[in-house]
Amino acid sequence: MADKAILTNPLKEMMKAGKVALGMNVRLARSGDIARIAKSSGHDFIFIDGQHAIFTLETIAHIAHTALGCGITPLARVKSVDDQDVQVLLDNGVMGIVYPDVNTAAEARRAVARAKFPPVPAAQTVSALNDSTLVVCMIETPEGVHNVEEIAKVEGIDVIHIGSNDLLTAMGKPGQFGDPEGAKAIDRVISVAVANGKIAGMGGDRYLPRQVEYIRKGARFITTNSEIAFIMAEATRVTTELRKAMAEK
Repeated sequence: MADKAILTNPLKEMMKAGKVALGMNVRLARSGDIARIAKSSGHDFIFIDGQHAIFTLETIAHIAHTALGCGITPLARVKSVDDQDVQVLLDNGVMGIVYPDVNTAAEARRAVARAKFPPVPAAQTVSALNDSTLVVCMIETPEGVHNVEEIAKVEGIDVIHIGSNDLLTAMGKPGQFGDPEGAKAIDRVISVAVANGKIAGMGGDRYLPRQVEYIRKGARFITTNSEIAFIMAEATRVTTELRKAMAEK
């Protein structure tokens, strides 16, 4: 048994056990210290945004290595299911790939294929690497919601993650969190994911009571907020309290 592969992805293991995983979106920070902050603030993973923020591959790798060192799982969102950087990210510390705008089962299969190694003689090693790689497909359009049952049946997908902000925008309801039609679409994605043995994920909606409700409905992969939002919230709270105190003098 000495040659048995022992590589595991702790994020996958905790969600398989039914636990809720909380992740911090990373868009601003360029230092590995953000991984330590995420860990210290109670997060289980970081979601490095390579779609909407400008990161070099070297910076993503630096953050990922720090995350691995302090016990938090690094994921990276790429530009599409055809992003050519997926393999180099996985080769350099990233333990999961988040694919945006997955609308069909064919796109989901391309996402899985790009994140996994093809069969080679070193079967045990390849199998361990593939098992430890988290594959996240985001549902962000009505088309994706319509095709979610077919997408959920694609082997190799671990998480079906709802990008609620982009989904509502695509539905012609930008910013209308809690809208009945949007809520119905979100509930459908969560229920289909769970029914097909996938992990349901939820992001974009930062209202805590709704986040709790999504968890109660079965979501286990939750992005809490971005580091930008956390910084802004605390900075705003402090300056507001100081200015209020000065005005009372």
